[in-house]
Amino acid sequence: MSKTNNIVFWALYIVAWLIFIGLSVEAGGLIVNFFYSLYRPEFVPNLYQKLDLTKIYSDSKMAFFGIYSFILIVSILKAYLFYVVIRLMHKMDLSKPFSPFVSKQILQMSYFTLSIGLLSYIGRQQAKNLMHYGYVTDHLNQFWADSQAFILMGAVIYIIGTIFKKGVDLQNENDLTV
Repeated sequence: MSKTNNIVFWALYIVAWLIFIGLSVEAGGLIVNFFYSLYRPEFVPNLYQKLDLTKIYSDSKMAFFGIYSFILIVSILKAYLFYVVIRLMHKMDLSKPFSPFVSKQILQMSYFTLSIGLLSYIGRQQAKNLMHYGYVTDHLNQFWADSQAFILMGAVIYIIGTIFKKGVDLQNENDLTV
């Protein structure tokens, strides 16, 4: 691998770490926000992202837990997706990229990406459904605005993972014949 490619790879590795840290902080902040909104709702305006769903909580606990479940699961899955990316980049041997580990990690990334997209889409539809009952959910769009992009990206990553899996099978077959 050339020196330029190595520098780009390590720069992307650092960017992946920064994104992972940011998404982990976001997920942790949302979890803290969730517990504060249950036990000390008066502090919610001072917390991370000021995600104040106390009106929904006071009217319908089921709707509150449903919406917050989607928000928390999507944010945790995003952080875990980048953990998988970091693990892949850390253990991948660029001189022999077609390995069972790389194939498995890419397929796992596609599953998580598709799950994030589908859960975001369902959460968005649930929020739209709550708007019909008079709840204000416009401020929640930031949590699932990119659901369609994640679904498409999950499909593309799945195709790449399938190609890698086939490449691993061909490489193993080729190694056996030599």
